[in-house]
Amino acid sequence: MRKALILLLPVALMPLGGCVRTVASVVTAPVKVASKAVDWTTTSQSEADRNYGRKMRKKEAKEGRERREWAQRCRHTPDDSDCRQYDGYQAARN
Repeated sequence: MRKALILLLPVALMPLGGCVRTVASVVTAPVKVASKAVDWTTTSQSEADRNYGRKMRKKEAKEGRERREWAQRCRHTPDDSDCRQYDGYQAARN
């Protein structure tokens, strides 16, 4: 009798396999949601690097525009007092 019970127990528990999986996913769902929320609210190092690079490219583009405008203005009026040395916008400065 005991051997039959041991042999039939795994067969009887087979239909419950799906239920165990469902229970496990329901139990872990709040943890997954919380970790996803933390991931959305924090900035990873690669995101910070990407954002910093974008900011620096914008600053450098602004400096390039200002330098071109300054050079063009000085070509047209070289004896202007502003044409001594360009000390305009510097992208490396904060």
